Amino acid sequence: MSLRRFMAACLFIAGCGAGVVQASVVIGSTRVIYPASEKEVTVSLANRNTQPVLVQAWVDTGDALATPDTIKIPFIVHPPMFRMEPDRGHAVRLTYTGDPLPDNRETMYWFNALEVPPRQVGAAGTNHVQFALRTRIKLIFRPSGLPGNAAEAFKQLGWKWTTGAGGKGVALAVTNPSAYYVNFADVGLKVDGVRKLVGNGGMVAPGGTTTFSLDPLKLADRPSGDVKVSFDVIDDSGASSEQEAALVPRPAACSVHQPDCLHSAQRSNP
Repeated sequence: MSLRRFMAACLFIAGCGAGVVQASVVIGSTRVIYPASEKEVTVSLANRNTQPVLVQAWVDTGDALATPDTIKIPFIVHPPMFRMEPDRGHAVRLTYTGDPLPDNRETMYWFNALEVPPRQVGAAGTNHVQFALRTRIKLIFRPSGLPGNAAEAFKQLGWKWTTGAGGKGVALAVTNPSAYYVNFADVGLKVDGVRKLVGNGGMVAPGGTTTFSLDPLKLADRPSGDVKVSFDVIDDSGASSEQEAALVPRPAACSVHQPDCLHSAQRSNP
């Protein structure tokens, strides 16, 4: 099996077998922030298993199936491979090489930790299934001197109605004019103070736009009353907080078939 196919299998196992197979190597955070002013940052790992494991660590640019030997990144990962004893921790150091990166916005990478358990020794003639589990979290490089701050970037977001996939149903489009990534645990609506249609999370890149589908709604059946966007925004530490975006009333010249005619005003919960 090629390394690329092996890594795809690891992702499938980690994503689909979570209810059966649990990772023993735990990363101490849900994301890594790398300020440009720092010489290096560390990522803490812990082995919760009763046996030692071998861990490989690397950074990728967004392709989950890219192999470590083919990825070109502006970071040095040290150590790239190591043994972790049971109930012990280990720190992986990330060092920015200084290769040019945009200085007016954040750049996102992904930190990977692949754990390989020790070979099982069993009775002769018996078969064993072993899994190499991989954990992958966001690594955000943050240049110095960016305007504003990451904690309040969500206040700059602009929300509007748009059509769903294939031109059916309605969706919410969010535009991010800030220099920071904004991450969501979920995105939905609040109608007359009641939260509805809370769906999957996601993120919106600096200067980018992301669409969140609201499939249960039909465009002509857009909810009436006091309708707001409701979302849980995730901060640098991984904590989430509920926020709102108040939708500006649709101008009289707009019709239900012109969702882009509706803009938004941003407001956070008290």
